[in-house]
Amino acid sequence: MTKTKPFAPRLSTAILAAAGCAVLAGCAVGPNYRRPEVPMSASFKSATKAEKPQPTLGTDWWTLFQDEDLTRLSQEALRANQTIQAAIARLDAAHAATRSAAGGFFPAVSIAPTAQRGRSISRVSGNSVGVIGNSYSLPADLSYELDVWGRLRRAYEAAHFTELASADDLALVQQTVVSDLAQGYFSLRFYDAEVTILQENLGLYREQLKLTQTKFNAGLALQTDVLQAQTQVDTATSTLIDAQRSRVKQEHALAILLGRAPADFTLEPRPLSPLVPTVPAGLPSDLLNRRPDVATAEHQLVAANAQVGVAVADFFPSFSLTGLAGFQSTAFSQLTNWSNRVWSVGAGLNLPIFQGGKLTAALAAAKANYAESVANYRGAVLTALQDVEDQLSDLHLLAQKAESLEATLVHARENYRLTQIQYKQGLTTYLNVINANQTLLNAEITSAQTQSQRLATSVLLMKALGGGWTGPTAK
Repeated sequence: MTKTKPFAPRLSTAILAAAGCAVLAGCAVGPNYRRPEVPMSASFKSATKAEKPQPTLGTDWWTLFQDEDLTRLSQEALRANQTIQAAIARLDAAHAATRSAAGGFFPAVSIAPTAQRGRSISRVSGNSVGVIGNSYSLPADLSYELDVWGRLRRAYEAAHFTELASADDLALVQQTVVSDLAQGYFSLRFYDAEVTILQENLGLYREQLKLTQTKFNAGLALQTDVLQAQTQVDTATSTLIDAQRSRVKQEHALAILLGRAPADFTLEPRPLSPLVPTVPAGLPSDLLNRRPDVATAEHQLVAANAQVGVAVADFFPSFSLTGLAGFQSTAFSQLTNWSNRVWSVGAGLNLPIFQGGKLTAALAAAKANYAESVANYRGAVLTALQDVEDQLSDLHLLAQKAESLEATLVHARENYRLTQIQYKQGLTTYLNVINANQTLLNAEITSAQTQSQRLATSVLLMKALGGGWTGPTAK
């Protein structure tokens, strides 16, 4: 009797041969990605030529403001902000999906042991006889799809670039959180400046009230002057309380960005920074590789392009290999005896003949999704260009406004000083004093507010330029 040869060499040989065929025949159907053309200017129209060397914009761009509190808070936000933690979790999920798609390149092997007891009918000498018996099996199944048309490769490509889009999204979330933190921080410092200005003015108003009361007692001022002075003190007190309320709320908002409870966070008052760093705008084309939101849109576009390839591959036949090896016996004690071995190898072909328009509709949907992604990508580029232009023009105009306010402050302070002298000498009414006070107060608060706006706009410009980020691109 001829001894049966072991099944393992035959099976491994078949698998290796099929894998070799897949490699030799491997070609991914569907369109290969090419970056769409986007409207792009040679330079930003709002950019100015810098006369001095400018600092390089890095991922730690907040250090350009030279503010220790801002640097410390930015680093803490990157570690503890909950929105960032959620984006990290999304990236982990996308990475797992990519690994899952990569699993399609390998054979699937499973072991499914079974144990059965049952009654069956058999015929003995023309009679039906019931037989009760056991059946045990220990099979190992193998299945492997040959990626002849690149369907699995396109599916992996889609998952991979979706993961890259999630990584870009994480970078965008980090930039947004730190940008919001920096803007909120400078708003807080504006409220500090506003509170200081109002407290100083309130002190002056109280001195004026005392002076007016003294003049009234001496018969040198009217009672209406006293009432006006008291009203000015009351109004300034109310305005001061509103400014303090705004500061408290802004401090609470910063606490949330830091992942803290508002009760656990306090930031001591400090003067508003006079430093407004100048950042080079660079070229508009740089934004294609330095803005994470643009990179996200492009990686999503590549993934949509790959899905078109998957839909095209579904029109072609699929080839698969199957194999089974194991043991089968009616006695558990003899299950693993070599004589009870079983095996089989096979190959399969699945050729789609009629699907009722399902494949055609799936391809049309994939192409429509790609067209949508193209529009989203071009829109992201245009939005990026607008962001930079907006912040550059804002910075230039706010700088002009700040320069004008410097002259306004000089004039308002001199007018206030002269009006005070004239009132003490009885040469003007208290109404003129009130007007001079209000003019100076408005100029001081507007100047502080403009400085805060310049700082916040610098933050927005750094974010619009990509915040020093560089990541993988699909070009």
